[in-house]
Parts: sequence; C-alpha cells; structure tokens
Amino acid sequence: MTIAATLWQENQDLAIASLHTPFVQGIGDGTLSKARFAYYVGQDAFFLEAFARAYSIAAAKAPDWPGFKTFYDLAGGVLQELQLHQGYAQTWGVDLQAVEPGAATRRYTDFLIATAWSQPVGVTAAAMLPCMKLYSFLGQQLAVNGIPQHDYTDWIKTYSSAEFEPLADQLAKLAEQYAQFDAMVRSTYRYAMQCEVDFFEAAWREGDRSSPDQLA
Repeated sequence: MTIAATLWQENQDLAIASLHTPFVQGIGDGTLSKARFAYYVGQDAFFLEAFARAYSIAAAKAPDWPGFKTFYDLAGGVLQELQLHQGYAQTWGVDLQAVEPGAATRRYTDFLIATAWSQPVGVTAAAMLPCMKLYSFLGQQLAVNGIPQHDYTDWIKTYSSAEFEPLADQLAKLAEQYAQFDAMVRSTYRYAMQCEVDFFEAAWREGDRSSPDQLA
C-alpha cells in the first residue's frame, strides 16, 4: 500500500471516532443546532486560512517544479472552500472577521504552521493528509444511503462529491513522493487525526455555550 493508505488504515480508530462525534452525527441527520454549526463555520474558516498558508509554505520548499505546482494548486482549492464558508457565514450570521480561535483550533493551526516551517515537505504532507482524507470519508459515510434534505445538505454534498476526493488523492501522491515512512511521519499523521477529533468535539461543546437558547 501507499504511505497515505497505510497511515489511513493505522488510524481508522480516530476516523471512526470523528464520524461518531455528536457534531458529525448531527450534521448527518440534520439535528445539529444552528449555534453549534455557526461556531464551527467560524472556527473552520480560521483553520482553512492556516491550511492554505501551510500549503503555500510547502510549495515554496518543494524541491521540484511539479511539487511546487501541486501544492500551489491545492492551496487554491482551499481558497475555493473558504468561499463556501463565506456563503455559510452569511446564511448563519457569522462575522468571520470577528472570529477568535478556540483552544482546539489554535492547537491544530499552530501545529500545521510549525510543521510547514520546520519540517521537510513530506512531513508537512503527512500533517495535512488527515483533514483531506477524513472529510472525504465523512461526506461519503453520511451520504451512503443518499443525501438527505435538511440544513446541512450542502456540507454533505461538498465533501461526498466526486470533485473533492481527487484533492485528497493529490496530497496522497505528494506524501508518496516526498515522505519517508518513519516514526516522525506516523506520529505527525496521528497527531493531526487527533486534532480533527478534538476540533469536532470542541465545536459541539463550545457551540453549545455560544448560544444556549439554540441548542439541539
């Protein structure tokens, strides 16, 4: 198996943990409160800005032109995803300029940026793989019996779409090209996967506190 596929298999426990968080399950069945999703939208927009920056750093450090171009193109994909979040923000009344990152968000973004600056591009790719692969997995799992019609239909459509999975595949190819399958790559990948679980749990917990009158 490829490095990305092996890492994914080794960390299935955390992928399943993310899927079964109350937040993700609430997206799946449409019962998630507006307050919790609004909190998530703001936090995820902050995260995606850091994700795009990490891609840009990796592009600058890529040892060859094809690697530079792929990292650069992936950064562009994140900017398109941010446009989706801007639409969410308007719908849900979230001021993205006023968002303060929560502790779980800050741990994740600080980790990504520090990794991008301090580590080779192969390790950076390993740090970024979980987000891309996990969201594709979550979208496909939530759509396995058809995409339901409710407030979060667009979220499920986006991450289960045929257009999103190839972005994860591009990053997987970069990891295969540049990463060494060693303890650093494995621990980096697992830490990022744990950050994903923590991110969803924080969205459930802190979104609850942000607007007590709108709880699910």
